[in-house]
Amino acid sequence: MLISEIVKKIRYCINADRIGPDIPFTHWKLHFAATMKKLCKSKFAYFSSSAQFRAGAYAVGCSQISIGNRVIIRPNTMLFAETIVPMKLSIVIEDDVMIGSGVHIYVNNHKFDDITIPIIDQGYYPDLPVILKKGCWIGANTIILPGVTIGENSVVGAGSVVTKSIPKNVVAVGNPAKVLKSIL
Repeated sequence: MLISEIVKKIRYCINADRIGPDIPFTHWKLHFAATMKKLCKSKFAYFSSSAQFRAGAYAVGCSQISIGNRVIIRPNTMLFAETIVPMKLSIVIEDDVMIGSGVHIYVNNHKFDDITIPIIDQGYYPDLPVILKKGCWIGANTIILPGVTIGENSVVGAGSVVTKSIPKNVVAVGNPAKVLKSIL
């Protein structure tokens, strides 16, 4: 019985559309550059040769995530791209995007409109993609919610909760994130 459970777990880890510490039979590969690149190129829709996905980070729905040149996904970051109705790409991280540790990105959210039904039974709102445009910087522990686009060369301050799209060339901070100033 135990052997068959181990075999099932190994198969799941190898075939799952996810990467992270909860997938131990592939997670170890993230500790070494060569095996990290090979794993990520096999899992993600697109994974640049100059990108990195560090041990301790999570990605769910890898086949719907594109990660561009010189992007590093740091520990404790969560990319939640899994959708009920799969999109071709639900999270797009363009080239030269800087992402701090502990950033969370989500493409869907639970419904909670009907007070007569437990939230757990209400399903989800429609999935909406998240796009991080070229050269933007997402501070540590930021949360980015469904349907948000962060504009080119914009900065989102650490700990912000981004509920609406941010234009290019600005600094945005807070909960909810609001534009503080333009970057000239």
